[in-house]
Amino acid sequence: MTKVIPLKTRRNCTEQQGKVSLIGAGPGDPELLTLKAARLLNECDTVVFDRLVNPEILEHCRPECERIYVGKVKDHHSMPQDKICELLVALAGCGKKVVRLKGGDPFLFGRGGEEIDVLEAADISWEVVPGITAATGCAASTGIPLTHRDHAHAITFITGHRKQGDLDINWQLATQNDQTVVFYMGLSNLQEIASTLISKGKPASTPIAVIANGTQSKEQTVIGDLSNIAAKTQAAKLPSPALLVMGDVVLCREQLALLRAS
Repeated sequence: MTKVIPLKTRRNCTEQQGKVSLIGAGPGDPELLTLKAARLLNECDTVVFDRLVNPEILEHCRPECERIYVGKVKDHHSMPQDKICELLVALAGCGKKVVRLKGGDPFLFGRGGEEIDVLEAADISWEVVPGITAATGCAASTGIPLTHRDHAHAITFITGHRKQGDLDINWQLATQNDQTVVFYMGLSNLQEIASTLISKGKPASTPIAVIANGTQSKEQTVIGDLSNIAAKTQAAKLPSPALLVMGDVVLCREQLALLRAS
């Protein structure tokens, strides 16, 4: 198990400025990490990592690399976002090679843009190394094609969390036809998402999949439609976070299973 090294008092900073590499760790399977990401992890002095990063990925770091956990869970952040940004600036300002390691991709619901704004304002060098986002990784792992000539000509990514008490969702966009809609961070609001989509005109029979621990050995998938997915997911006791994939492409997974069985 990877040891998490606590944040230390930063002294004896060099005058030479460091650099921050924002790296996507992918959806969970450590083998989906890019070669560039693995190299930068091996070269860095400090890695600042999130909760959804598979601990096996940290094994690419050298033993002397400082590891700082800044993970977030619902309603509890081990370190607020503004403090994370300050930390990145402070570390790089001390001349360190810093890796900011995020689950999925830094620029897809990863707040990477916010962190780069702060780094740029502080005149800190930075780079972004993309990662496989949960949508593409989990869909591929479960046999759901996000696009399909017969079913979906577009993909919409939507965050399913709340903002000031209300679901921060563009319902008009989410209910359009001939597309696949992927909801990130929507498990806790699944019942409300499904019922609201129906009330906005989406057929109750619209297929939807809920995927937890996608791309990993403990992956779990529940298939249903908008009318029953909340109950089926609750019965399966799926852990958070989970990804919601809605659209006719979900049926392709069932068809593939039938072909394999025949």
